[in-house]
Amino acid sequence: MSSLKLGVEVVGAHDLLAKDGRGSFCPFVELEFDGQRCRTTTKEKDLSPVWNESFYFNVSDPNKLSSLPLEAFVYNHNKANNAKTCLGKVRLTAPSFVNYSDAVVLHYPLEKRSILSRAKGELGLKVFVTDDPTIKPSNPLPAMDPDVVPKSIPKEKNGKRHTFFHLPNAKQPQQQQQKVTPAPPQQQMNYGVHEMKSGPQALKAVNMFPGSSSQPFDYALKETSPFLGGGRIVGGRVIRGDRPTSTYDLVEQMRFLFIRVVKARDLPSKDATGSLDPYVEVKVGNYKGITKHYEKKQNPEWNQVFAFSRETVQSSVLEVVVKDKALVKDDSVGFVRIDLHEVPTRVPPDSPLAPEWYRLEDKKGEKKKGELMLAVWYGTQADEAFPDAWHSDAIAPGDSTSVSPTYIRSKVYHSPRLWYVRVNVIEAQDLVPADKSRFPDAYVKVQIGNQILKTKPVQTRNMNPIWNEEFMFVAAEPFEDHLTFTVEDHAGPNKDETIGRTVIALNSIDRRADDRFVRTRWYNLEKSLSDAMDSDRAKKDKFHSRLHVCVCLDGGYHVLDESTQYSSDLRPTAKQLWKSSIGVLELGILNADGLQPMKTRDGKGASDTYCVAKYGHKWVRTRTIVNSLNPKYNEQYTWEVYDTATVLTVGVFDNSQIGGSDNTRDNKIGKVRIRISTLETGRVYTHCYPLLVLHPSGVKKLGELHLAIRFSSTSMVNMMSQYSRPLLPKMHYKRPLSVIQQDILRHQAVNIVAARLGRAEPPLRREVVEYMSDANAHLWSMRRSKANFLRLTSVFSGLFSAGKWFGEVCTWKNPITTVLVHILFAMLVCFPELILPTVFLYMFLIGVWNYRYRPRYPPHMNTSLSCADAVSPDELDEEFESFPASKSSDIVRMRYDRLRSVAGRIQTVVGDIATQGERLQALLSWRDPRATTIFVLLCLVAAIVLYVTPFQMIALLAGFYVMRHPRFRHKTPSAPINFFRRLPARTDSML
Repeated sequence: MSSLKLGVEVVGAHDLLAKDGRGSFCPFVELEFDGQRCRTTTKEKDLSPVWNESFYFNVSDPNKLSSLPLEAFVYNHNKANNAKTCLGKVRLTAPSFVNYSDAVVLHYPLEKRSILSRAKGELGLKVFVTDDPTIKPSNPLPAMDPDVVPKSIPKEKNGKRHTFFHLPNAKQPQQQQQKVTPAPPQQQMNYGVHEMKSGPQALKAVNMFPGSSSQPFDYALKETSPFLGGGRIVGGRVIRGDRPTSTYDLVEQMRFLFIRVVKARDLPSKDATGSLDPYVEVKVGNYKGITKHYEKKQNPEWNQVFAFSRETVQSSVLEVVVKDKALVKDDSVGFVRIDLHEVPTRVPPDSPLAPEWYRLEDKKGEKKKGELMLAVWYGTQADEAFPDAWHSDAIAPGDSTSVSPTYIRSKVYHSPRLWYVRVNVIEAQDLVPADKSRFPDAYVKVQIGNQILKTKPVQTRNMNPIWNEEFMFVAAEPFEDHLTFTVEDHAGPNKDETIGRTVIALNSIDRRADDRFVRTRWYNLEKSLSDAMDSDRAKKDKFHSRLHVCVCLDGGYHVLDESTQYSSDLRPTAKQLWKSSIGVLELGILNADGLQPMKTRDGKGASDTYCVAKYGHKWVRTRTIVNSLNPKYNEQYTWEVYDTATVLTVGVFDNSQIGGSDNTRDNKIGKVRIRISTLETGRVYTHCYPLLVLHPSGVKKLGELHLAIRFSSTSMVNMMSQYSRPLLPKMHYKRPLSVIQQDILRHQAVNIVAARLGRAEPPLRREVVEYMSDANAHLWSMRRSKANFLRLTSVFSGLFSAGKWFGEVCTWKNPITTVLVHILFAMLVCFPELILPTVFLYMFLIGVWNYRYRPRYPPHMNTSLSCADAVSPDELDEEFESFPASKSSDIVRMRYDRLRSVAGRIQTVVGDIATQGERLQALLSWRDPRATTIFVLLCLVAAIVLYVTPFQMIALLAGFYVMRHPRFRHKTPSAPINFFRRLPARTDSML
């Protein structure tokens, strides 16, 4: 027998539904787990009872813990007939079973026991798992009589206080319940507030044991119950505490000491020349920050803000020192000392604190010449000075120069608005090649920035070639690149001569939001690029070669700049086509835990991490927390939601711009995807997401990211109507793009977005944008191919199971089931109008039945589904191989042979499917004249029989024939199958 036990503390209930007709009832709770049942005592006429009784259940098999539910039923005891009435139940599964140190009291709403029953109120439970061998399982089901109350005997054991109970009819003492002193009557109504204050900050609800789920224990999602700005989050709902609410209600409030150094005046100089190079050093304990310095300026203005975390402040005095950079020794000009106990607290939306002038002092505290303007206050991350402030968590204690504030600040980025540029190269006129003795082999090269496409070379017997080819490009506002056409002559191998160029400014191109006609234009061709850029050139010369093109900016499309499976925005480019928003998405990035060191600093592992969140055009970046493996961000951001079929992506990266990094690329630590359609409106989701990254050595967990997410609907009608609208804008269906076009344009769009965001300050680096956008998701991967195949088999597994069940019905494996199916089939045939209602009613009942088992958590990365837990090292090495391949020829040959073997099996399956289709076509093609004769005659006979025989009779006989008893079956295939297999296919014509 395993020593593992499930502990349940029944704390109390409140606001229960009265059942005795007099406004009260006698409640008790029954617990059921793993075939064991226990019961609390009965409380007399109490709608808000308090039990504080503990029970322990044996776990027979720890590997099956994930499939063992805990059910708590609240009953009313009717003494008149000694009966019980169910008032509601709570059903908990493995994610709620946590260690004792992580367990807190949670109050669960009572659910209905059946559809027709009623339920009201909440039940407070504390559920945990323990393997303490000294704890014995509880006795089953004591008597319901409230007068029979066990007598408790406290006893000290192994330094812990346990309570033993003697039942009235028991011969030997048994460990049953651990009684807790009940709360005073005046505190019973505040059942949730006091437990929340003393409980841990997070409740981890996760599968505790390996082998109990297909997802490994370390990679599972964990539900938490943090105390955020709006209160404790329990079960997705906010339970208000005694803290005031704020707009930052999805993050934990962090206290900071803010110091704004504004300016100085009349600073004294220690130099004989009277010059001064002033700067200010702000020092709190072991942390210090430094402003920029000015050369030869006695009245400088800095206007810089410093933020020191209140948790790390270990001093009661703030020291602000004005120094002279030109002096080597004794460079202090003056001091300002402020008692931190006298610093006021500012809470937005209060106006900014007015700065004050402070007289400088020397080291002895005596006043001296010069004044410094400062503003000092306590605030939170909701302060408007927070994003641009210098932060103490961006440096090590005693160091003020290790990090530039540019690379650590939190910022909000907006990706540029992208347009598709549609170019139709029609023809050219009066081309003048360099070699006039031959007709040109002309083609047109079209270029926007780094995007270059070419037409096919056209050989004509004149100087007026016609191409009529269409191309698509991507451009971003504001338009910085020009559209360049270059007509070239392919004079010979590796010899292309330029005939002429023309340049078109993208701002001058027509824009359209639909597929309306765009008029074509003729453009003059110039010999040089500078002449083509000169708009007045056409007025100087009389003769030009000309190019006929049609160009427009297509605003009716949505420019795909990310993987289509994880799109965060589906709106078209043209703003006039945008619909109103349907909701608001709020994200609180709380903290990360257990991060792996990404670099070495001072001989120790370190990580300088920041988070990036992307949804729609808005990218956000948190501040960088330096030298911390458990960073706390506590930053909240908001997006407008226009479609629920979109995905929010949050990634964690290590900042390589900070000292100690081995390369110049920001290392990826992991990312999280959350589909908006999987979120319930108004609910707060607080979970710890595992940060999983696939490396050449296998999948690795590099830490956990703690997020709080809430999706609020502003218009329920608009949100529900979204499900009837097309996913993409109308132009994607009226003039669809090919799959190859979409991949090429998406690659170009990602490059443009990465280039634009890389020019911001601080820059959002290219590797970050590519990782967040899944730029390499289209590359070949044997692992991903296997995963997709298994997903496909899982989709059709229901059909396979139904076919297997029907096969058992036809073979009479269970005669009772087969007879019932015959009766049901006969009813449906005799009353065909019941077929569709029966089908839809069946699906309705299945949906209602599955509601109680609906997913309570958002989906997350699954290593088993991704086939990342059983992939071979060579397949991983192939997945991370560069494109084109750079490995040795032997490895490439081996991989090519493996791919050929896989493709051979796929080729066989595709050929078999084509063979069956060709046999169907051969029924009437007279490819086999005898088979077609037989089929045609059978069709004639079937037409006559079906005409004179009622359809119900035909269907009934056919169904009974298919489900006939095995005694009337032959072991060989039936005649129709034999006939079909003998039909010819086109395999005979294959080489």
